Amino acid sequence: MERKEIHVVLLPWLAFGHMMPFHELAISLAKAGIKVSYISTPNNLRRLPTPPPPLAALITPVALPLPPLDLPENAEATVDIPMEKLLSLTMAFDLLHRPFKQFVSDHSPDWIISDFIPHWTSDVARDLGVPLLTFSAFSAATNVFFGPPEFLSGEGQKRVRSSIESLTSPPEWVTFPSAVAYRRFEAAGALFGFFGDNPTGISAAGRVGKTLEGSRAVAIRSCREIEGEYLSLFEQIIGKPVIPVGLLPPLKSNKAQKQTRDENWTQIFKWLDYQKPRSVLFVGFGSECKLNKEEIHEIAHGLEKSELPFLWALRKPTWAIEDLDSVPIEFTDRTLERGRVSFGWAPQREILEHPSIGGSLFHAGWGSVIETLQFGHSMVVLPLIIDQGLNARLMVEKGLAIEAERSEDGSFSRDDIAKALKLAMVSKEGDEMRARLREAAKMAGHQKLHDG
Repeated sequence: MERKEIHVVLLPWLAFGHMMPFHELAISLAKAGIKVSYISTPNNLRRLPTPPPPLAALITPVALPLPPLDLPENAEATVDIPMEKLLSLTMAFDLLHRPFKQFVSDHSPDWIISDFIPHWTSDVARDLGVPLLTFSAFSAATNVFFGPPEFLSGEGQKRVRSSIESLTSPPEWVTFPSAVAYRRFEAAGALFGFFGDNPTGISAAGRVGKTLEGSRAVAIRSCREIEGEYLSLFEQIIGKPVIPVGLLPPLKSNKAQKQTRDENWTQIFKWLDYQKPRSVLFVGFGSECKLNKEEIHEIAHGLEKSELPFLWALRKPTWAIEDLDSVPIEFTDRTLERGRVSFGWAPQREILEHPSIGGSLFHAGWGSVIETLQFGHSMVVLPLIIDQGLNARLMVEKGLAIEAERSEDGSFSRDDIAKALKLAMVSKEGDEMRARLREAAKMAGHQKLHDG
């Protein structure tokens, strides 16, 4: 009897920190011979990488147009909008409920694999009799910290997540020593942004809770080698299977990608070729994190004070008129002998692969943690939003990162940056961490392990 082809529908939230892990999951499913319909909006689908040719036939992009709802023209992802437009993007995304349900009804997939944000996928799954699986692009430790559905909405939320203090220590269900919790300056934003009411009619916590309740199981972009105790605990507290799908490491850069470099990056890679192995610090905070002028300038002065070779991929902030307005006056001239600043898009994966790179200063987003771990680079973390503080504590807890010191209000100084960089990259005290990272890289970059 011929085996039936399995068909799954993937629906990520409209942020590249979610869409990219879903893209990597689609590739992994296709490797197993599973047919995938990857649903997003037209612009976002155009911006995703092309799947490898042998697998592309099994991955079908499905474009659902996004209603504009007071959004900038062609804005379809969090990277396209200022933070104050996030709720407008969420409300527009919620309007995809009906066309998504129609697609599922027309194609009768075997599974829906949904992000947490579209809580309405649980209604679609129930109404159409299609099993739902939640896929989390967050770490298991983050999922444990936020807890089971009953503590994400209703009375449970009010009981254990009603104050800033309740977010500054591990929750009561964590049964082992853990450092995974928010700092006070992070907790205020989380309390309002994650648990607070908003015009969409449901809090972010409520969305997560409803999606978890409607799911048969939860898949997490993680592995037992890194956070086995958190994966086991999460399964215990939600009472459903929790499936670690591996780190889903992105495929290595190919020759075609390297041949399409612009002149600026061609020159930067030539400069990298002349640097000593594992000597250069890569600095990159991605496109979602909006640093203010004082923060960028303190990072710049910290880089200068550390005296380390560096490559800084910096997107021009909205408060700067020209690219060079982003950094302190004459900073690039003073550091030209040992550093480079590149403005705009950066080939981060290709940079991290380069043998001259030995460390990274970044925000501790889970995707960037995974990319950095693959190469065993020293990690200096400066978390800024959402789950980044929780990831930072997890990596420090595991002895795999140095977190830059901060004041009680969340501010940091050039001295804090320089101290953390030197400790991670060159000091004797960082030797043990660097040795652990080299071991972790063997696991994190083990493609067959994660495919399994």
